[in-house]
Amino acid sequence: MKLTAKRAGLGLAVAIAGFGAFALLRPAPVQVETARAARHALQVTVDEEGETRVRDRFVVAAPVAGRVARIALREGDSIRAGTILARIFPAPLDPRTREQAVAQLDAAEDAQRAAAVGVAQARAAHEQAHREWERAGQLAAQHAIAPEAHERIELEEVSRARELESAEFRAQAAAHDVEVARALLTAGSEPIMIRAPVAGRILRVPEPSERVVAAGTPLVEVGDRLRLEIVAELLSADAVKVRRGAPMLIEGWGGATLHGRVRLVEPSAFTKISALGVEEQRVNVIGDMLDQPPALGDRYGVEIRIVIWSADSVLTVPASALFPRGDGWGVFVVERGRARHRDVVVGHRTSFDAEIVSGVADGEMVIRYPSDRVADGVRVAARP
Repeated sequence: MKLTAKRAGLGLAVAIAGFGAFALLRPAPVQVETARAARHALQVTVDEEGETRVRDRFVVAAPVAGRVARIALREGDSIRAGTILARIFPAPLDPRTREQAVAQLDAAEDAQRAAAVGVAQARAAHEQAHREWERAGQLAAQHAIAPEAHERIELEEVSRARELESAEFRAQAAAHDVEVARALLTAGSEPIMIRAPVAGRILRVPEPSERVVAAGTPLVEVGDRLRLEIVAELLSADAVKVRRGAPMLIEGWGGATLHGRVRLVEPSAFTKISALGVEEQRVNVIGDMLDQPPALGDRYGVEIRIVIWSADSVLTVPASALFPRGDGWGVFVVERGRARHRDVVVGHRTSFDAEIVSGVADGEMVIRYPSDRVADGVRVAARP
């Protein structure tokens, strides 16, 4: 009996010693950073730097050669349509100059008639778009039209309204050009008054001092500072993903996020040299601002994010959990303290998150930034 007890005690001691040796020699779990696969909203955006600019900018130039009196107006001054911007004392008209002035008046009158036609066409297009918007509103109230279609019709109505405003501004500017051209023919020793074609603010005065100028020299830039648009130079590979009406988020200007919509993706690209000396094909993308804070001015720098795809609920994992595997992607999932490899099908991606179409279930833990120490079956422990 005593011998049996001694053997049992010896066996227990050997087992404890063996377990201790195994525990000491057993590799420690690899410390990893984990994240949970979960469903949430996802937006895919094209990000770029841009700038604001006045939508309807008018460069008022000298109609004739002559001496310009000192311009008293300064940048930021508020003006009304017809406000005197500058006074120019024209040089005497010789026969050739008079013929040119007559031709200039004829051209200005033709432009005025064309502008009037443009206003009529823009007004008719806006009235039609407004009627369609009203009908769409009634159908939307009855749930007889898709929300996307209603938003598209609403955007069309807003775009047509702004096109009408621009056409009216152009008509005012054309009428101003006719007045200037007519004044040139009747001018003698009296100065020609250069008046503001539209109401707004002085954006820029290139040179306020009195001087002699040639015909066509810019004198003042005029525009409405509260009618801003956004322009950004996108890589052509990104511009092809952007569609008219796409939502635009405006950030990095010194305030809260503003909202806008893409109005135009210009059809022609241009070559630009990057900071690294690489030639790039760029495309101007122009958007309308839906929010216009008074603090934001002309040619202010902004950062824009154009939404090219979005969903309210998709299964996502951090993009840092993905690694290339053959022609596809893979992740490591934590199962009972061990890393298990999974092949996954990835949908849309951003810089931070990736949509998982298949391969990972909602709620599973994935390993972020997997190192070369992580392999299938390796014990892992979540880093605190």
